Amino acid sequence: MSREKNNVGKRVKRYAKVSTAMAGFGARAVGQKLLGIQQDRQKQAERLRMALGGLKGPLMKVAQILSTIPDAVPPEYAAELAQLQADAPSMGWPFVRRRMAGELGPNWEKRFRSFSHTAAAAASLGQVHQAAALNGDVLACKLQYPDMASVIEADLKQLKIALSIFEYYDRAVSTTEVQQEIADRLREELDYIREAKHIELYGRLLKGQDGVHVPVVEKGLSTDRLLCMSWLNGQKLVDWLPGKSLQKRNQIAINMFHAWYVPFYKCGVIHGDPHLGNYTVRPDCSINLLDYGCVRVFEPALVQGVIHLYQSLRDNKPDLAVEAYQAWGFKKPSKALIEVLNIWASFVYAPLLQDKVRPIDETNTGLYGRQTANKVHAELRKLGGVTVPRAFVFMDRAAIGLGSVFLRLQAEINWYRMFQALIDGFELKQLRTEQARHLKACGL
Repeated sequence: MSREKNNVGKRVKRYAKVSTAMAGFGARAVGQKLLGIQQDRQKQAERLRMALGGLKGPLMKVAQILSTIPDAVPPEYAAELAQLQADAPSMGWPFVRRRMAGELGPNWEKRFRSFSHTAAAAASLGQVHQAAALNGDVLACKLQYPDMASVIEADLKQLKIALSIFEYYDRAVSTTEVQQEIADRLREELDYIREAKHIELYGRLLKGQDGVHVPVVEKGLSTDRLLCMSWLNGQKLVDWLPGKSLQKRNQIAINMFHAWYVPFYKCGVIHGDPHLGNYTVRPDCSINLLDYGCVRVFEPALVQGVIHLYQSLRDNKPDLAVEAYQAWGFKKPSKALIEVLNIWASFVYAPLLQDKVRPIDETNTGLYGRQTANKVHAELRKLGGVTVPRAFVFMDRAAIGLGSVFLRLQAEINWYRMFQALIDGFELKQLRTEQARHLKACGL
């Protein structure tokens, strides 16, 4: 089936809904700036959250992404945006029946032994139903909501307006590249055929990783708006966690680390959304990795840049940092800018630089991370600001998102040795060869 078109009429309706929510916030913020009125950013941030809180769809996903990228928005806004929920109320059975008929034909129910009328999960772009294939296999069927192409384009336009308001009165960070990166990834998430290829790719890359499970796609029951795959049983982390021993918590952390970073250092690929809803825990402490809509493939040179930045910090080699930041996409970084960027890099890489067992954040509160982000923001303002490169968005989101999970687990691991095992023997030429081989095999 062909993908739904970006319908102008549907887009205009979404513009109206989102614009109404944003209008009061934007007018107040810009008006205060023009009139020279002292702005209370905390109150403004609360107003923005209230304005967006009633809206569902991609805008919620965008808000959550922005809340995890240091300095994409001021810290007060990040804290408020982090409270927004991407979950949407599920669509009822009449919608499901119509959409399934549109994807698999009028006799679609005969292609399943059973199909649950109630959604097992609902998110910003679609909902998941449990079903049974004709051979009895249990399936997870992910069904996209209607008109999502139009909704995404409308929301992205409003995102541009919102970020321009931030930059109007605080020019420490330019988000031009961030906006483009988020836009490209969101548009990709609408293509379930592409997501099916991502699942196949992760199945290849994580083969042999006993601590991580990847679903298998039922290609004959999938389209670009319907994705049917094997159902993976597991518990949500928040339900699993209470009363668990340090040994079990550490095992979950190790499996999470491998799930996200083995594909990156093996193939330059990263799962861009370590949200708590995107994995579940099995009784043996292995994890199920779910939702492959937001997968990012990087140039192999960037993977080398990530390693070079680590080596620069570890061995105190400033010249290596220049090469690393250029590989990340920072154009002609000055010595002063590198010193500021290294403040954040030192925080992110800190657990990997010490050959000892330790928690991910030795304060165990996350307070140091917020203080570090505030310090970086202040120093960037002094330098006249910086444009955050596209590659930074989901790499940093993965690092901070996983760090939050490790903090919740209160895991204590020798992160240094686990990381060294991944990068020892790294060769750029070999990565290029392996990446090309795996992507070609999966039709990417």
